[in-house]
Amino acid sequence: MKIALIGYGKMGKAIENIALEKGHEVVVKIDLDNADAFNKENMARADVAIEFTGPHSAFDNIMKCLAFGIPVVSGSTGWLEQWDTVKKTCEEKNGTLIYASNFSIGVNLFFELNTYLAKLMSRHPSYNVSMEEIHHTQKKDAPSGTAITLAEQVIANSHKTSWVNQATDSAGELGIVSERIDPAPGTHKVRYSSAVDDIEIIHTAHSRVGFAGGAVLAAEFTAGKKGIFGMKEVLGLS
Repeated sequence: MKIALIGYGKMGKAIENIALEKGHEVVVKIDLDNADAFNKENMARADVAIEFTGPHSAFDNIMKCLAFGIPVVSGSTGWLEQWDTVKKTCEEKNGTLIYASNFSIGVNLFFELNTYLAKLMSRHPSYNVSMEEIHHTQKKDAPSGTAITLAEQVIANSHKTSWVNQATDSAGELGIVSERIDPAPGTHKVRYSSAVDDIEIIHTAHSRVGFAGGAVLAAEFTAGKKGIFGMKEVLGLS
């Protein structure tokens, strides 16, 4: 498989290492210093693009890939207010998009556990749910996309109606406390607290390797497919 990397920071380099180990070829590398190389001619050399940039560039990057007819795997967060436009464009162009707030296999299993636990706890209103997430200081968005996904799962299966990015005593709000501490690659905690005990689930990433490996797995999944997918489909969890 021939891969175009859009974003060649720490994550892009980790993805490249795993892709090469698996026998794939990285044919295009796009970063800030060679943005002009992000054109149709260069992208045509690739079977799939893997996009890990930031909230201010992800939407444009994804739209360009769809315009070029290149399947795209994106792990950038903080841009989902433009999701409907991306979805419509992908459908109109019969394109291929895999988006996930987190490509780690472990995190996606954690998502499944979080949903199941939220359903169980919805029967026990004496427990209040809260969340905490910790990332490195270069993380541009807060709360993290992973934390938002976890929060949305809890809200869909509980009496909570919204989330806020701070601790809260409001019965209807789910508080998410965000911390930025180096060199933490990512920790997410969901805690149910009552007067008698606490129940807590935690996912702690040790490095970027888990995220990068999942992104390459997702890129492999795009072969021969059209449509919009997530890690549920990639991992056979749907």
